Amino acid sequence: MRKAFPRTGTDWKTLEAEMAGMSDGDIDWRHGRAPLYVFHGSDSAHEVGKQTFMNFFSENALGGRRAFFGLKRMEDEVVEMGLDLFQAPDGAVGNLSTGGSESIFMAVKAARDWGRDQARLKEPFNIIAPYTAHAAFNKAADVMDLEVRRVDTNAQRHADVGAMAGAMDEHTIMLVGSAPCFPHGVIDGIDALSELAMARDIWLHVDACVGGYVAPFFQRIGRDIPAFDFALPGVRTLSADLHKFGFCPKPASTLFYRFEADRERGLFHFDAWPNGQFSTATLSGTRAGGAIAAAWAVMHHLGQDGYMAIARDLAAMTDAYVAGITAIDGLALLAQPHLTIINFAAAKPDDLDIFAVAEAMDGRGWLPGLTQNPKGMHAMLSMFHETGREDYLSDLASCVEQVRGANAASDLKAVY
Repeated sequence: MRKAFPRTGTDWKTLEAEMAGMSDGDIDWRHGRAPLYVFHGSDSAHEVGKQTFMNFFSENALGGRRAFFGLKRMEDEVVEMGLDLFQAPDGAVGNLSTGGSESIFMAVKAARDWGRDQARLKEPFNIIAPYTAHAAFNKAADVMDLEVRRVDTNAQRHADVGAMAGAMDEHTIMLVGSAPCFPHGVIDGIDALSELAMARDIWLHVDACVGGYVAPFFQRIGRDIPAFDFALPGVRTLSADLHKFGFCPKPASTLFYRFEADRERGLFHFDAWPNGQFSTATLSGTRAGGAIAAAWAVMHHLGQDGYMAIARDLAAMTDAYVAGITAIDGLALLAQPHLTIINFAAAKPDDLDIFAVAEAMDGRGWLPGLTQNPKGMHAMLSMFHETGREDYLSDLASCVEQVRGANAASDLKAVY
């Protein structure tokens, strides 16, 4: 039966209890039982973000230029800090969005409009991306009637730059690289993609939505992280989510442009209505002021030292997960993670059904993350996952043996 609109109001204590009851069956994400969706760096950063968000709960970033001047200053400074972090040249610009999909959408929109200005490029336009690129590129292309040509990766599951070059033609407006890709957690060869983009004079977008705000700090603590940002001259736009490994409240992402003229291409302008000029740098109009203020506060609260401390903890935890998983007989990594995304599978798929292992983990209260091609299990680790690490690895080993035992019993029945 359809839920009826309530006839009378309800007091907060009753509502609070009812909502808590609705959530009783949720996955225990606070103890690392969800492989994605939530991100935690430190307790203090969480509290700063939460309190700041509530302090700016009512402000609307759409009115930053006309009414909420402090919020506008915070947004500008968040962008400036991001430009600094990603080694952008003088003249580079950026803006905040509500998430990675929106940041990618606006980058594709800007590239499309740039393509229309290039006499040498012909419509219908296409985008060349590795098979592992985020689905948001196809979402944007679907809206704008563009083609996305996905190219198989190399043996290490990085973008095959030679194959991408071979897929380009006079309709190509954009190349895509990931830092890292969501399925396997590896950073594509952005340096080689940068050279290709420069040689062909084609737009290169780096999707650093997952790892952008942690990768520079992994570099600074001595991890072997490939170059991926504006230090490479072919990188034209870069997206990075603050609400992932920037450890800021949702919804908050950033999009950066090497050239101010490109951001102008990404803007939406309209004045043929009674209210006159309406302009936004994002697909959305209203944007949560709390998310912008919280991003500013968290970034200032942590500073470079704080982010580096979290990076050390994340690196150590990821190494421990990798060691624990690879120590389980029958499991192997599908790719060596650059940051905190892990993707593993059966070492011999004919001997072990990794999806059956995932189903067994689900039965023990773990939400399994999966990759379909190749079949594997997947997790994007934040510090929430440290508290559940030993239990996860113990249950994983047990579930592998459980599936093997079931297979052995099935084989025995088949014999007799």
